[in-house]
Amino acid sequence: MLKVNAAFAAALTGAIFVTAAPAFAAQCNHKAGFTGFIADFKKEAASKGITKNGLAALDGLTVDDKVLAADRNQKVFKQTFEEFSGRMISKDRMVKGAKMLQTHAEAIKKVEKQYGVPGPVVVAIWGLETDYGVNQGKMSVVRSVATLAYDCRRTDKFQGELADALRIIDRGDMAAADLKGDWAGEIGQTQFLPSSYVKYAVTVDGRGKADLVRNQQDVIASTANYLKSHGWQRGQGWGPGQPNFAVIQEWNKAEVYAKTIALFADKLAGGGKSAQR
Repeated sequence: MLKVNAAFAAALTGAIFVTAAPAFAAQCNHKAGFTGFIADFKKEAASKGITKNGLAALDGLTVDDKVLAADRNQKVFKQTFEEFSGRMISKDRMVKGAKMLQTHAEAIKKVEKQYGVPGPVVVAIWGLETDYGVNQGKMSVVRSVATLAYDCRRTDKFQGELADALRIIDRGDMAAADLKGDWAGEIGQTQFLPSSYVKYAVTVDGRGKADLVRNQQDVIASTANYLKSHGWQRGQGWGPGQPNFAVIQEWNKAEVYAKTIALFADKLAGGGKSAQR
């Protein structure tokens, strides 16, 4: 995950996470420490249908101090849209994005037909999130979200994310050792949190298990599925003030980031296209 995007996500956590309904009741900052928290969480997760296969990912887990440090050291983003977009929409990223549109033209056409989301929008998100899969993160997703769940700042949100990370393992989508991401638990080439992976990960042909780490066509389909599920309107514009800009903000609520996605998609579509889509 691009570090700047992590900063945006963390800067917005107060607005995004405070309304999350408690799904688990394990005590954050447990009186018996992290070990006690994990023991309680295991019992509750088991009661919610997570089997030994998933629960085993919690064995021997320890708090990741790097995650806590990253979560506590976020700064309000001060760059202007012009500064940020000028840096993020680089020539190299543009060239790679155009190549991705060509390489995956067949899959993108299929995805556009099914979900109504234009390829340039998906590819713009893909490029900004991980530089088309290059920077997916190498931290343990289970350890990261368990650490954030144990911390009391957003325990409800991240206890839910921890449960969904275990569900991904439990249902055989990914092994715990392969479940790697950035410090907040983001997974794959467009950086889905575990809850989004469980809800929106799909294969391009609707068969088998989605692989958002290695399968680029699944990445395209799943990202489009996320946007469609959040209200994407087929044939409508995606620039600021247009119907689908609000959907892009569901991807990332920071306006400067959403505007950069929209501009990048415009450029990939040939310039000035958002108003016509």
